[in-house]
Amino acid sequence: MPIINIQLIAGRTAEQKEALIKNVTDACVESIDCTPESVRILLSDVEGQDFGVAGESVAKRRAAKLS
Repeated sequence: MPIINIQLIAGRTAEQKEALIKNVTDACVESIDCTPESVRILLSDVEGQDFGVAGESVAKRRAAKLS
């Protein structure tokens, strides 16, 4: 049974998350020949201030783009 952990920067809609769950499940079924019922997916939202890229939080980087 595959267990897949996906961490996302917060802000995706419920519809986007549903699509991601479906597409990742489909990819597992195709790639490793398992049943959809055996696929487990855990989505975790991470706030922008808790995720860094190139020495800055994503929140700070996004704010700079809006300026």
